[in-house]
Amino acid sequence: MLDEHALLTVTQMRQADQASMASGRSGLMLMEAAGQAVARAIMHRWAPRPVCVLCGPGNNGGDGWVVAQRLQSCGWPVTVVSLVPRSSLQGDAAVVSHQWSGPVTVLDAENHLQQGAEAWTGFQADEGLVVDALFGAGLSRTLDAPVAGMLQQARMHACAMVAVDVPSGVWGDSGEVGGAPRCDLTVTFFRMKPAHVLMPSRGYCGEVVVADIGIQPDAVPEGVVQAWDNHPDLWRHCWPALGEAGHKYDRGHAVVWGGARMPGAARLSARAAARIGAGLTTLCVPLAAWPVHAAALDSIMVHGVPDDDADAMAEGLTCLLHDARHRAVLVGPGAGAGLGMPGVRALVASALHSQRQVVLDADALTAWQDAPDMLAQAIQQWPAREVVLTPHDGEFARLWGPIRMGDGGRLHRARWAARQMGAVVVLKGSDTVVAAPDGRACVNRHASPTLATAGAGDVLAGLVVGLLAQGMPAWEAAAAAVWVHGDAALRLGRGLVADDLHGMVPSVLQALWPR
Repeated sequence: MLDEHALLTVTQMRQADQASMASGRSGLMLMEAAGQAVARAIMHRWAPRPVCVLCGPGNNGGDGWVVAQRLQSCGWPVTVVSLVPRSSLQGDAAVVSHQWSGPVTVLDAENHLQQGAEAWTGFQADEGLVVDALFGAGLSRTLDAPVAGMLQQARMHACAMVAVDVPSGVWGDSGEVGGAPRCDLTVTFFRMKPAHVLMPSRGYCGEVVVADIGIQPDAVPEGVVQAWDNHPDLWRHCWPALGEAGHKYDRGHAVVWGGARMPGAARLSARAAARIGAGLTTLCVPLAAWPVHAAALDSIMVHGVPDDDADAMAEGLTCLLHDARHRAVLVGPGAGAGLGMPGVRALVASALHSQRQVVLDADALTAWQDAPDMLAQAIQQWPAREVVLTPHDGEFARLWGPIRMGDGGRLHRARWAARQMGAVVVLKGSDTVVAAPDGRACVNRHASPTLATAGAGDVLAGLVVGLLAQGMPAWEAAAAAVWVHGDAALRLGRGLVADDLHGMVPSVLQALWPR
């Protein structure tokens, strides 16, 4: 099942093509199957209309020539615009191009806009459709200005735009974008690539269709894939089981540190930990804040610790975690308000020294912004204990620098951070990446933009610690928490506030495991 959710790099996809050809399915057969799949997807969504197919100099362009043939044979009026003369094409692309007998406009290097315009300015009332088969996912540079301008002009005149593999100008491995048009439909083959799920490129792909072109699953050797589209198939097998004879301590005890001045954040986390299945959840707080928290919580236990100074509070957390029944601890939500960064560092050190499973979020990350190496050393001191870090882009930038175009994108940077820290990194956003130190990663697109609201991240951190407390491995726990968090938001829809999320978790779990 995992194969279905694999995200293949450009190199891995090329190797899958080669393995398929080695087993007897020729490159020409793959190209014809790809072009026919694109044509079928178009005919399934639109009635016949004028089509302009933009063909590049390589195999992506070859797919485009097949698209043109297939649509024309079904009665669609089709023209082809090619970046290069057919005489300069090679291999399978040359073969399929010479099978095309319809009109062709060949562009020269200086007049892309003027010459290409003849093919689509004739579209009446924006009824025509443009197929982008110029460059595939292997392109990793910004498009030349004439080509980018031509694509943007085509986008303006077309009722819809369809990309073959990826929109030209999208970088397949990183999800970065350099001059690409926004497409309504992207048809890719065999498996998705990171660019289909990462932002910003996901926003340029439109609907993504993965077409079967005859490549067998074993074309990618077992163990090669290291990235997936987040899905329950990745983590359902290790979800904590409910034993008929079990009791609350069997389901784990989660601990959440709660600050004094921003109490709501930690309470959101604690409620989420309980909702996701932790048998017990304790909110550990300074004594002065105990009445406030205790009055607001029922099923969540509230434990007060001496609050004479930061060291006393850290020692209080240490003493609580001496009890081996406390399996996982979260530090971060609301922790820094009134405590200061040195005090937060002391709490983090207590959590890590306890050798319990640990989740660090928000202030627990920002506290180390000047010393990420020190945090890494503390994490790696006890490698048998798993740690999950849950930064958003701002917190990530404070620790490791901002993610800029050309540095490999969010997937690469999250993996890098996970290796550096020896911890699972949940890089939050509209394309949340969950990366493990061993290189495994998944990208979550099962979510809603309504999660861009205060407190949603606190709920996510609570879901992670709740699953860790139940014994779920860290990478799977983080991936599962991100998916459940996203599904709850999708169910709630507009008007969501963070307080709503934990209450929707039972419905999410019931759908995953119906009675």
